[in-house]
Amino acid sequence: MRKSPGPLLRPAMAAALLLAALCAPVRAEAAPPSPPSAEAVAPSPPAAEARRLPFTERYRATRHGGIVRAANTSISCRATGPRAAAACPAVRAGGKGTNGDFDMFYVDVDSDPHTYNSSRAEVRLPEGSRVTYARLYWGGNLRVGEQKPPKDNGRVLVAEPGGQYKALLADTVVGHRAAHGADAFQASADVTRLVRDSGSGLYTVAQVNVAMGRSTAGAWGGWTLVVAYENPGLPLRHLAVLDGFDALNSRTPQEIRLGGLRLARNGTGRAGLVAYDGDRGRTGDSFTVSTGPGSNTVLAGPGGPRDDVLNSTISEAGAPAPERVPSYAHTLGYDSDVFELGNALRRGGDHLAFRLVSQRDAAWAGVLFVVVDARQQARSGPSRARP
Repeated sequence: MRKSPGPLLRPAMAAALLLAALCAPVRAEAAPPSPPSAEAVAPSPPAAEARRLPFTERYRATRHGGIVRAANTSISCRATGPRAAAACPAVRAGGKGTNGDFDMFYVDVDSDPHTYNSSRAEVRLPEGSRVTYARLYWGGNLRVGEQKPPKDNGRVLVAEPGGQYKALLADTVVGHRAAHGADAFQASADVTRLVRDSGSGLYTVAQVNVAMGRSTAGAWGGWTLVVAYENPGLPLRHLAVLDGFDALNSRTPQEIRLGGLRLARNGTGRAGLVAYDGDRGRTGDSFTVSTGPGSNTVLAGPGGPRDDVLNSTISEAGAPAPERVPSYAHTLGYDSDVFELGNALRRGGDHLAFRLVSQRDAAWAGVLFVVVDARQQARSGPSRARP
């Protein structure tokens, strides 16, 4: 904390100035100019809102490297009262329950009295990696026991490992829609320079605009930091980050197609999915991928059922899970999961088609990222990043 500039500045005024400096919004800086073979990020447009955002590419590259992500929830059950005192800790540890069963309250792990929610998660980059693109996504439900003001949807605080909070504004259209008894949103901003300069470690995100309390729709929300990187010691891969925002139900599955690929036969690959308000134990939601006719593969996370893919988890397939603070096994309505594509890639192909269906959950889809082995004939080409 900075000291007062002089003895004539009263303590109350000093505190006010410090809070104003901490919370003054600044837009995420675009990456500096780069050669044609590196990422390109256009200047940020002003943030607006839309009820539906179709999934489109945010970033794409073919290079030796990969994608990692850090994620955590911003709200959880409150362990108060005779019943919740026992039930809430059991649910956080992985037990059954939904956000509509509890009085929900903010997760707040920092020591800053000016934040009402905060959580941490680790970005874990392989040794020798260089960050090529990074984007922070955050979202939640504004209508529970209280109604949060939508004007704060497009702003959060973010701190790099060992750093201080910086105010961050959304640099693209914010998805914001009232449906299924909730008032849901997702926002995002480019944080490439911050993550490139800071590297691996625990990142903290605070002031995600989620409402607390209890309702049938339930309180939910969280954040995910997606980081693409290059590393000459890794295989040649197709890397892609796509995002959008819309409600899911039995009549409106989310279908996302990624074309123009040169997939290696029997290659390896992973896909990451961010979704909101998936309830554990409410079956009927599935996540599938196809590379062509007759190649449909149902995806499931570690220990997760194939018919309850939106089950309130932050999971990591095929790798040790990065650190999180807190590290709840059951997030009560926030999914940020990484799936192994496995047999889906055995025949190779030139595209990937993903399909997310929610038959019973009233859920929202927000982010998809993909890392798949490329045929070696493909050259490492320029990256593309959508502003």
